[in-house]
Amino acid sequence: VPPPLARADRSGDLPLSFAQQRLWFLDELGVGSLYNVPIALRVSGELRVGVLSRVLGEVVRRHEVLRTVFQEVAGRARQVILPASGLSVPLVDVTGLSPTLRELAAQRGWVEESGRAFDLSRGPLVRARLWRLSEREQVLLVVLHHIVSDGWSLGVLVREVQSLYESCSSGEPSRLAELPVQYADYACWQRRWLAGEVLEGELGYWREHLSGAPAVLDLPLDRARPAVPSFSGALRPLSLPVELSVGLQSLARREGATLFMALLSSLSVLLWRVTGERDVTVGTVIAGRNRYETEGLIGFFVNTLVLRTDLSGDPSFVELL
Repeated sequence: VPPPLARADRSGDLPLSFAQQRLWFLDELGVGSLYNVPIALRVSGELRVGVLSRVLGEVVRRHEVLRTVFQEVAGRARQVILPASGLSVPLVDVTGLSPTLRELAAQRGWVEESGRAFDLSRGPLVRARLWRLSEREQVLLVVLHHIVSDGWSLGVLVREVQSLYESCSSGEPSRLAELPVQYADYACWQRRWLAGEVLEGELGYWREHLSGAPAVLDLPLDRARPAVPSFSGALRPLSLPVELSVGLQSLARREGATLFMALLSSLSVLLWRVTGERDVTVGTVIAGRNRYETEGLIGFFVNTLVLRTDLSGDPSFVELL
């Protein structure tokens, strides 16, 4: 049974969580800029930049992880929480351009700002910039390093900014309760829990589960893999037709499965068809928010799991599902 999640002693060094340790290691290898997490919000109507700056500063004050840096102490990385010092919001005014050029200028700015690297040892690990497209049209870009945030965190950020902006604009006190625990408390709790026999038990499960799994899925590619990865990828959006989506949902319900399970089964069958490999492993992310205390925190909780599918014995799709 995991121990209670409570405030940790702050008098000594604060460890990184296991997830943070992974990203800190990758940053030391020089690929940290791949792990920026941007979010762009289009704001219509009057926007008071001074109020917005105070609001973002309050979010940084509330969430210690947003003012945390990562420094090496005696060969090991440690969290160092800095005092709250606000968050400036530089304004880029493109209203003098034509409507088309405004959008293009803003988009170029978003891409450049989203890709600019962070210094994990000095911080800050969150920054914001505002583009004014017209008198009543703005775009706010907030960029965080993944070591202090994840996808769930962006939802927390947006909700808190909205609530605090409404309160601050009307002169009312904040409606947000103070956070009972912080991310550093979670990291200390995780290190206490996942140690010794508990950690060995968790690792033992995955060693057994992935024993003999293929190291690489030999996909038929339309070009050779480069000797050195460029990380220059792209997105290809895909929307399933309504009829197909409804059919998948109905199939999942009928078989007592989730839509995720139906889609994973479909992907596994597809990979088997194009590779001939009946032992298929697929990586997927999970939120990692399995404790109530972490639901309202900004931080890096997400984890990656390997899901292994056995297609030997020619199972039917329903059997596979």
